[in-house]
Amino acid sequence: MAIALPAIVTNITVPLLGLVDTAIVGHMGSAAYIGAIAVGSMIFNLLYWLFGFLRMGTSGMTAQARGRRDLSEAASILARSMKVALVVAALILLLQWPVREGMLWLIGPTDDVRPLATTYFNIVVWGAPAMLCLYALSGWFIGMQNTRIPMFVSIMQNVVNILASLMFVYGFGMKVEGVALGTVIAQYAGFLIAIWFLWRYYRKLFKIHTKGQTLCVNLFSTNRDIFLRTLCLVAVNLYFTSAGARQGATILAVNTLLMQLYLLFSYVMDGFAFAGEALGGRYWGAKDMEAYKDVVRRLFGWGAMMTILFTAIYVVGGTPFLRLLTDEPQVVEASQTYVWWAYLIPAAGVAAFIWDGLFIGTTKTRGMLISSATATLLFFVTATVTMNLMGNHGLWLSMILYLATRGGIQTFLAKK
Repeated sequence: MAIALPAIVTNITVPLLGLVDTAIVGHMGSAAYIGAIAVGSMIFNLLYWLFGFLRMGTSGMTAQARGRRDLSEAASILARSMKVALVVAALILLLQWPVREGMLWLIGPTDDVRPLATTYFNIVVWGAPAMLCLYALSGWFIGMQNTRIPMFVSIMQNVVNILASLMFVYGFGMKVEGVALGTVIAQYAGFLIAIWFLWRYYRKLFKIHTKGQTLCVNLFSTNRDIFLRTLCLVAVNLYFTSAGARQGATILAVNTLLMQLYLLFSYVMDGFAFAGEALGGRYWGAKDMEAYKDVVRRLFGWGAMMTILFTAIYVVGGTPFLRLLTDEPQVVEASQTYVWWAYLIPAAGVAAFIWDGLFIGTTKTRGMLISSATATLLFFVTATVTMNLMGNHGLWLSMILYLATRGGIQTFLAKK
């Protein structure tokens, strides 16, 4: 719990920030603003998820190095990850025009949403160096069993983001560009705070233990399964957003609001998954299998309690919560038809979230890839068939089956 609780606080600030951004644009007088934030945010989520190994791989490898008491390797892992993060960020900035146009073509937003999403992208893309470096730093801190630093960084970053967005939108009269500027400013603020913590508490470790590393090839090689698995997640989320966008701005806005409920649960469960990464990787590296099995049992005990709690919260307060996010009548009315799908999210997704953390910590990433690839195939087959018959209900059915399939396959593989 010493690891999980700060991680939960860290993660819960992320969807809360998304809720604030959605609430700000949700009162601008048009559903197109909500859709623009949804499309713009999805583009960057897809981009950054592709390089999620900068956090996940760094966390698992660092935790195992700590379990082996190999501090030299732990320091070198961060150095390699930071180098890769900067190279990737430079490529994103250089290729921002084709990336933006390609993503917008794939998502296919309506004519009223597209120019607003373009404005959002053109501003937020300049935060790529800070965000990718933060991925590497956060993964390393988690692997070192220190989730308090990412918590402090995330809290400060989100405070800056909220204040800056409110200032630009309500103080200077900006629209989507105000929310985008607040995001970029907060990303660099978070990066600078993380660097300060690294220097404050770990500078001696790097002075003494860092090995000379000039190539980052090993990092890519070690994390190829994570990269491919992330491609599956990207494909599902890209299709989910684009399928909503093709149904019009109102359905896109409804799906965006319901996905906030999904994110709330996922980020809470990721707090326990981070504990699985840190402790599971540590005990796996130390070859202490009894302690590792105990971590697994405790994580699933907490997962069961969180599933019951969140299901009850969504059933009782789901609709009033959605009304807080927007006062657009057509969006509020349409959300009533689909909100019950959110009730199924906790039970469908809990196993996948927990196993992801444990598989990352032990670097048994092939299992993650197998489960994600199979679930992705099922998602596309189900969506293709059911959307013609059920419309947006078919899209949500496909998402629920996707989550449940990932967790079911990982449970089978973990037992083996």
